[in-house]
Amino acid sequence: MIHRNRILRQSPAIRAMVAETHLTPNDFIVPLFINEGKNYKEEISSMPNYSRMSLDETVKEVKALWNMDLKSVLLFVKCNDNLKDNIGKEALNADGLMQRSIKEIKNACPEMLVMTDIALDPFSIYGHDGIVENNEIVNDATVDVLAQMSVSHAAAGADFVAPSDMMDGRILAIRKALEQNNFSKTGIMAYSAKYASCFYGPFRDALDSAPGFGDKKSYQMNPANRIEAIKEVLQDEAEGADIVMVKPALSYLDIIREAKNAVKIPVSAYHVSGEYAMIKAAAQRGWLNEEQTILETTLSIKRAGADLIASYFAKDVVKLIS
Repeated sequence: MIHRNRILRQSPAIRAMVAETHLTPNDFIVPLFINEGKNYKEEISSMPNYSRMSLDETVKEVKALWNMDLKSVLLFVKCNDNLKDNIGKEALNADGLMQRSIKEIKNACPEMLVMTDIALDPFSIYGHDGIVENNEIVNDATVDVLAQMSVSHAAAGADFVAPSDMMDGRILAIRKALEQNNFSKTGIMAYSAKYASCFYGPFRDALDSAPGFGDKKSYQMNPANRIEAIKEVLQDEAEGADIVMVKPALSYLDIIREAKNAVKIPVSAYHVSGEYAMIKAAAQRGWLNEEQTILETTLSIKRAGADLIASYFAKDVVKLIS
């Protein structure tokens, strides 16, 4: 026997020396849920140890993240019901919660990379990612609003806008709008292969954004499809996306690898709320070792090809690897 593969596994030092994949704080984007109010911090019932916070508490959290070497946040806001409509008017409010959040976070921690969610579901009376006409989510009218929304976020100081809506043609429209309004330095992280997944439930609890009728299968992708995902990431790259995303992550590791092989720009993956909740629930029952499961699943996402990982476990991982 001339090849003894176990030689490279026999001690922690050797295993660390030949490890092919490594996790660092730079790999992570931290999602944050922001609500109106002050001194407000409420754990999301379906996401143990993760909270919806008022802006002042969010600013404290951002500073804590920066001190942990976590350098990127992705902002989501919970819109009050009385401000919701069918055209996303509040999404364009220069003094809206999202716009104020961007400004305050950048003032408090100027070097923190601020990414913002671009979609209408938090602002919609129907809970859908677009404008509704005759029970249909219309594409082109929605894209116009998303482009305006992106400009509004850029004007507030966002470093990246992150369209999560899956409307056709929105990346090109957003890029054109940003250029026309002199925001050529604002990046786009496109949710390019976002699947109509059952793993989003806890997230919708966090923002009260579940669809009021039907589902999102007419615009989010069919979980059965792989080639379609490659078409989507290539199209978004061609339209001007700076980063493409695959969402969810764990059930779509093959898609992450396909995307990484297809594009010449960074690939991100969203380790979504349902995946977080499953691990937490199993760990609470004593069925899984929580720390080991967090590290193994996160490592698998990066190994599959993700350059960046949006994860509710970001702080846990950084503590574990440090």
